[in-house]
Amino acid sequence: MATATATGGTGAMASRRTTNPWLVAVVVALAVFMEVLDTTIANVALRYISGGLAVSSDEASWVVTTYLVSNAIALIASSFIAQRYGRKRFYLVCLAMFTVASVMCGLAWDLPSLLVFRMIQGFAGGGMVPVSQSILTDAFPPAKRGQAFAIFGIAVVVAPVVGPTLGGWLSDNLSWHWCFLINGPVGIFAFLLVYFLVNDSDDQKKKREEMRLRGIRFDIIGFLLVATFLGSLELMLDRGQIEDWFDSTFIIVTAVICFAALAASIPWLLTAKNPVLDVRLIATRQFGSCMIVMLAIGAILIATTQFVPQVLQENYGYTATWAGLALSPGGLVTMFMMFMAGQLTSRIQPKYLIAVGATMVALSMYDLTRLSPDADFSFFVWSRCILGLGLPLIFIPITAASYDGLRPDQTDQASALINAARNTGGSIGVSIASNVLAHREQWHQSRLVEHVNPADPAYHQTMQNLQGFFAERGSSVVDAQNQAMALIGQQVGAQASYLAYIDVFFVLAVISILAVPLALILRNVDTKAGGGGMH
Repeated sequence: MATATATGGTGAMASRRTTNPWLVAVVVALAVFMEVLDTTIANVALRYISGGLAVSSDEASWVVTTYLVSNAIALIASSFIAQRYGRKRFYLVCLAMFTVASVMCGLAWDLPSLLVFRMIQGFAGGGMVPVSQSILTDAFPPAKRGQAFAIFGIAVVVAPVVGPTLGGWLSDNLSWHWCFLINGPVGIFAFLLVYFLVNDSDDQKKKREEMRLRGIRFDIIGFLLVATFLGSLELMLDRGQIEDWFDSTFIIVTAVICFAALAASIPWLLTAKNPVLDVRLIATRQFGSCMIVMLAIGAILIATTQFVPQVLQENYGYTATWAGLALSPGGLVTMFMMFMAGQLTSRIQPKYLIAVGATMVALSMYDLTRLSPDADFSFFVWSRCILGLGLPLIFIPITAASYDGLRPDQTDQASALINAARNTGGSIGVSIASNVLAHREQWHQSRLVEHVNPADPAYHQTMQNLQGFFAERGSSVVDAQNQAMALIGQQVGAQASYLAYIDVFFVLAVISILAVPLALILRNVDTKAGGGGMH
């Protein structure tokens, strides 16, 4: 009997160790990298999509909006579905849907078909990321999770940086279709690896069977309420600047729906027997603080990834490829620092690492406020490298700290909420930056135009010099005067744009530094014993 027991125990242990957890981490990170990449790869391709499908730039921007909205909605349902039907099964279905939808996006024949496939892609991708995090949480003991999350973090933090570079190169040299078609072979490869290497744990199988026997049903009302809230919030944030905010009936209606859904969802989720989301987690000091910090990090990561290439293309004449390449060295620094942060998380309290990381991110944003017309390629590279040093010191510790003290049955919920915070934070960051840019550009232009006055000595002298310059090159007196005025107008607009971008980066620096006090109120985490407790 003893022999049988020993053999059975050894067999069970062997079954759990069939796959190296580090191999599982790499496989899961590959799929997540592909999914997160698609949040930014289409941004730089929008003007190509607009021209290729003969639609306006405003209509083409829905390619990004539909993905973000459907992605946010899917995050809510992923926790229950993964628990009820198995993480591996759910993950494979999402991965297959994402791959097929990606290929169909590349083959889309018009804008409506592209938006439908993009929506399916967002739904499938929204289910992959939180389940990936849960798989890693169960595959590694608490003492090793920091290093495991480093691999996951490379996918989540580096992919948005690679997106503009890869999307710009594909659009410039091939066509915008390849921004989506490239996911086809990668998705098939990832599907095969997940199928053969990833397995549900015994605890997961046991819990799934218990849920089936108890007849636990999906909280459809809670899901619809939360999905409506998140979906309308993403829609409002993403379309607000384009639609002129509350001067638009569309934005007003969306805002009303958003806040009504939020007001109705809170009492329902607090009283439902098996709510789709455990909102009590958000009210705890540890997890709630981690969520707010993740909101800030999502805002910085996505906003800078969108606006740095934008300023390079609009104000410095960079191609989409070179604008993306300005971010690439920072991505390499981030990859290196991810592994360093994974090691440091097991030796230093996460809250101190997060505080240092947030300070470095704030310094990176403040460095960008030195923006000027003569800023060169290295200026943007070095600023991004400083950001690359800081982000991993936040992302890895905050991910590890957010799971600290949670029961095993709460990991799926935690994954969904943390990733929803990152996605929503990204939309909030882009929305804030867009508004600051638009309003401050108008403000600066108004102030600068005040000096475009014949009575102003500096303006008068500049006009005289420019008129002489154009006259020397064969222009008539009238033409020289018109050319001089046009050039001054262009310079005023360009200077207003530079100043507005400086304001954007200053606001992002303030958002970064606000994460420091939030980090310091986190509890100490047992990083060495592997107990995952808090003290």
